[in-house]
Amino acid sequence: MVPSSHASEQTSSAIVRCNNVTRTFTRGGRTGRFRRGGATTAETVTAVADVSLTIAAGELVGLAGPSGSGKTTLLHLLAGLDTPTSGSVTVANTETTQLSRRQRTRLRLDHVGIVFQHFHLLPSLSARANVALPLVELGYSKRRRRERASDLLTQVGLSDRLQHRPGELSGGEQQRVAVARALATDPQLVVADEPTGELDTETGKQVLDLLADVADERAVVLASHDKQALDRTTRQIRLRDGARIGDKL
Repeated sequence: MVPSSHASEQTSSAIVRCNNVTRTFTRGGRTGRFRRGGATTAETVTAVADVSLTIAAGELVGLAGPSGSGKTTLLHLLAGLDTPTSGSVTVANTETTQLSRRQRTRLRLDHVGIVFQHFHLLPSLSARANVALPLVELGYSKRRRRERASDLLTQVGLSDRLQHRPGELSGGEQQRVAVARALATDPQLVVADEPTGELDTETGKQVLDLLADVADERAVVLASHDKQALDRTTRQIRLRDGARIGDKL
């Protein structure tokens, strides 16, 4: 049954569309196989089950649900980090299912910014160099990369940390560098996986304020267990056992 809230989802300004998306995985090895009628059979696990959704520019959408509900897998599908077993995912008017890995990498570079829970900053590089990394692939000159990264770090309140390496920054500062890096290419979609999971309450609030500001001009999707984070979203898509079981507006 399709949740009634689907009717309220916008389509004209949609950045992301998922149609009946399912993602299954096969568990290999001894722990993933069992005997049935004397034969060894691979165990199939459904991480996302027949999910449809639309997310428009200007929305800050939360993916909510217990551990194992499919939040991170769905987030990876939206970001083009993975492809569905069945169904379709469209990002910025490009259907991702039939793209090669290289084409999906280019799609992410052009249209998607990703904020990871554990930051994923390169420890040997400065904050500015970390933010500028996506621009190298786009062919920006060194001067333009430095200017863009400096501007973004200033916007997230780190103008005095441009040359600091991740090990010299607090957890909240590292997450703000990660947000700035996600915005470097001016993406239409930003996805964040447990963006406050490593942060204290006050620092988490600052990062959420930043993501809310980001959502003014683009679609932002965050997966979280954190009530503080989910309460900041414009709507929540609730998942259980990989299925969309309802929304909270």
